[in-house]
Amino acid sequence: MMETLDLFGLPAQDPRQDLGPAAVVLRGFALPYVEEVVPAIDVIAARSPFRHMVTPGGFTMSVALTNCGELGWASDRRGYRYTRIDPSTNEPWPSMPESFSRLAYEAAKAAGFENFRPDACLINRYLPGTRLSLHQDKNERDYAAPIVSVSLGMRATFLFGGEERSDPTTKVPLQHGDVVVWGGEDRLRYHGVMPLKDEPHPLLGSQRINFTFRKAG
Repeated sequence: MMETLDLFGLPAQDPRQDLGPAAVVLRGFALPYVEEVVPAIDVIAARSPFRHMVTPGGFTMSVALTNCGELGWASDRRGYRYTRIDPSTNEPWPSMPESFSRLAYEAAKAAGFENFRPDACLINRYLPGTRLSLHQDKNERDYAAPIVSVSLGMRATFLFGGEERSDPTTKVPLQHGDVVVWGGEDRLRYHGVMPLKDEPHPLLGSQRINFTFRKAG
């Protein structure tokens, strides 16, 4: 049985929560960027719509996904990979907005990772009841670069584990505007998201939008 360590009792006002030697939650860090990044989501989705990708095992993912940047993450029966072309449109993925790049760069810098220049941004849309199972981010070529994950909309419970799927996980509550950054010795830790409760957010309603920035190429 996998043990779960609960961190819900931590003071809400703490702007920084360390999850490991090179992993941190930056509370509310994305809030100054919201007015720029939220409208950009619709622009991106108009060119590369959200879709439910299929895993190599034939399962349809409950989380809807699109991408922006030079590279985009894709999954189908052939496997997981990064592509320069959106397989649904046969066109390049939309360019990464400057506000996205700036948010990713500044968040990584605040977490101790200088000069982070992402070339891929996965945009996940969670609806009530959707979840993301424990997994490692291993399709990127450059493990020296961190992962920067931005939460917008409904609150979620992020699971942060170890380097084995069976390792204990920490429950981390994430609110609108929180950013999680992990890299270095924490880069290959398993992580996921528990099923979302239907607690509508004033700006985004009954959904959570999650950006994850990577250096994939």
